[in-house]
Amino acid sequence: MRRILVVGAGQSGLQLALGLQSKGYEVTLMSNRTADEIRTGRVMSTQCMFDSALRHERDLQLNFWEQQAPKIEGLGVSVAAPDGSRAIDWLGRLKGYAQSVDQRVKMAGWLDTFAQRGGQLVIHGASVADLDYFARTYDLVLVAAGKGELVSLFERDAARSPYDAPQRALAVSYVHGLGPRPEHPQTEAVRCNLVPGVGELFVMPTLTTSGRADILFWEGLPGGPLDVFQGVKDPGEHLAVTLELMEQYTPWEYARATNVELTDAGGTLAGRYAPVVRNPVGRLPGGGLVLGVADVVVANDPITGQGSNSAAKCAASYLSSILMHGDKPFDEAWMKATFDKFWFTTGKPVTQWTNAMLGVPPEHVLNLIGAAGQLQPVADRFANGFDHPADFDAYFYDPEDAADYLESVAGAAAVAAPGSGSDSASGSGSGSVVGDSSAE
Repeated sequence: MRRILVVGAGQSGLQLALGLQSKGYEVTLMSNRTADEIRTGRVMSTQCMFDSALRHERDLQLNFWEQQAPKIEGLGVSVAAPDGSRAIDWLGRLKGYAQSVDQRVKMAGWLDTFAQRGGQLVIHGASVADLDYFARTYDLVLVAAGKGELVSLFERDAARSPYDAPQRALAVSYVHGLGPRPEHPQTEAVRCNLVPGVGELFVMPTLTTSGRADILFWEGLPGGPLDVFQGVKDPGEHLAVTLELMEQYTPWEYARATNVELTDAGGTLAGRYAPVVRNPVGRLPGGGLVLGVADVVVANDPITGQGSNSAAKCAASYLSSILMHGDKPFDEAWMKATFDKFWFTTGKPVTQWTNAMLGVPPEHVLNLIGAAGQLQPVADRFANGFDHPADFDAYFYDPEDAADYLESVAGAAAVAAPGSGSDSASGSGSGSVVGDSSAE
């Protein structure tokens, strides 16, 4: 029986530990907090998991909250015009529903499950010195704790990390009482509101400790008008500032938020971090090796909502690599190959897309977003790219590819509905966005 240590009890660490446990491995899991401390603590993320990531949880029968969590069937994009209206507003339909479960609910539940199933749970904030010892007593040590001292074991990969500073200031509020979008009152959807030159507001349904809720999530350009949360410590003040910014920059979202209240005192979060890709193998002072997992080695900005999705896919990929390796030693070559498998299938496409969305979008990308308001297939494809980011490579990055794609969709729409020029039932707005769109 192979002995494996997993350090970190987030999406990737817990999913991997529970997966290995279900396959008969002797697994030790280290968490810096108990399940109760997680459950009663502060929110940790703005997770929205799409269908392919959710399938990994279903495969391991860990989808405990699937019947309770809102079923998110669409993803909408709105672009603010200078006069406070929406220059563009459309809703793409997801092929399979997405879901968001507050990580306080999920991680606490999974941690309890791991212990109930006989796993060895150690409540301890691991240090490099701890891992130096454990690396000699376990067949494999996996580091899935994306913050703190352990991250220093993994060197920044400069070739894959174009940014060395945070690209957005982040501010999150979990609320009850948000009304529906009047144009689609029956559809649960993630809403991406782009405010050119300022930042983005994301609104998503979720399941939290007190039931169904919504997440209000500002991403502001550093130093800009949204970058005002650093000194805000009081949760009530945090929500008030969030709503003031919504009233000013996204009045259509503010209109349905006039009666909201925080889900709990721990329902706010603010911070920032630099997107980074790190080398996957960490070398300990005593010569032992550890393998980084998920956002320990690939940490993208949340602008594309890929954190928990990538974590689930990384855990599934690593689990497959471990199972296929049998009883052979987990050496450096295996560690690098295991990471490369995840990188080329998931990490690289997500990083390329996220970094593109953080920069100033070129004209052809603005045209794509605008065309989605007139052509429903474009809106649907863009929305489903959140589930399969590799699809963007076919039409998103190259101007000629984008033009060819839009021409083919417009031609098909004209054939299907002669004289109409559009088959969109959900979109509105012009075919392009004009002006400074650095928020994209």
